[in-house]
Amino acid sequence: MKIISMIPARYSASRFPGKLMQNLAGKSVILRTYEATVATELFSEVYVVTDSDIIFNEIVNNGGKAIMSKKEHESGSDRIAEAVADVDCDIVVNVQGDEPFTERESLHKVLEVFKDDVEKEIDLASLMVEITDWEEIQNPNTVKVIVDQNNFALYFSRSPIPYPRDKEAGARYFKHKGIYAFRKEALLDFTVLPMRFIEATEKIECIRYLEYGKKIKMVETEVQGVEIDTPEDLERAKRLWKEITKT
Repeated sequence: MKIISMIPARYSASRFPGKLMQNLAGKSVILRTYEATVATELFSEVYVVTDSDIIFNEIVNNGGKAIMSKKEHESGSDRIAEAVADVDCDIVVNVQGDEPFTERESLHKVLEVFKDDVEKEIDLASLMVEITDWEEIQNPNTVKVIVDQNNFALYFSRSPIPYPRDKEAGARYFKHKGIYAFRKEALLDFTVLPMRFIEATEKIECIRYLEYGKKIKMVETEVQGVEIDTPEDLERAKRLWKEITKT
């Protein structure tokens, strides 16, 4: 089974423009993410896929591999689907460009589900991490996920799900981490399926898969990390980087 990683990377982010080129301990966020993904040693190839000359040059000039998108895209999945269409592979792992704390253990867990999926029931797999801080649970920048008894995703939302009408019922809340592992066919299918109103309302691309009956296997991890969506996140990432690199 040939596995590659694609890191979609836009320069213009609505909440934090240019975030991927921000400095994180002496290197850009996107370069940190690329190097962390390569360091897992789980992939035949790792590419950054971008529409930005700045990001493209940042990766290539530092010895990495990058692909320029040929057109505008609605989502990161659309961007990497264009890039992967003619690439020989079975599984494509989408690592978000703002995930500099990407690590091997969690990615390995995600990839293992495909090895056990003899019937090819799983179209894609992704990560979730339990959250207990109510401020984070309510934060619309934190995408939440609920799953069935077999850890297949039922729904993703920016709202707290499930709604805590009974706070003593024992609900656990999970944050969706922005790492996806696709069967190549499922990823290519995504690009020809029109966006429907639920995805458009929530602005969560994996909802499209659920709306069209695709199966998403969620894998629990305990690794929190920091996804950099805001300047405040960048400051948190800098503090975390100092903590984990202390000698």
